Amino acid sequence: MNFLSPLANLLGLEVDHLADRLKRTVIVNAVMALFGLLGAGFLVAAGYIALAQQLGALYAALIFGGAFLLLALAVYLGAKLGEGRRKRELAQKRRSSEAGAFLTTATLAALPVLLRSPLLRTLGLPAAAIAAYLLVSNSGDDGEED
Repeated sequence: MNFLSPLANLLGLEVDHLADRLKRTVIVNAVMALFGLLGAGFLVAAGYIALAQQLGALYAALIFGGAFLLLALAVYLGAKLGEGRRKRELAQKRRSSEAGAFLTTATLAALPVLLRSPLLRTLGLPAAAIAAYLLVSNSGDDGEED
């Protein structure tokens, strides 16, 4: 942490203040998590006791065990679906990036041949510049109109 102090001083940050704030935040969040888990545990115990009085201890244990297994399965399936979606989005980004790189490479490879034509130089270069400007200026918009 000592090597970050000069950089933090340049940016106007006080490392000691930030470290103390981080420690307090971690401690407060840990205590909140502990009390939350204790509260959830007592709620589960109270639910078990109430169900055991109604149905009996064995059936209450079976119901609670099955419910928790179903919850675990739901969380697992949700994580798998989320991971699949993330992989598809990543593959789509990769394909889009590769297509852009291929188009750029093809354009750069064809450019010397195309620049030999005087008609293309006089008409094509200004048109390409205008098209590039329009693409760049519209890339900040997400297709949303105000």
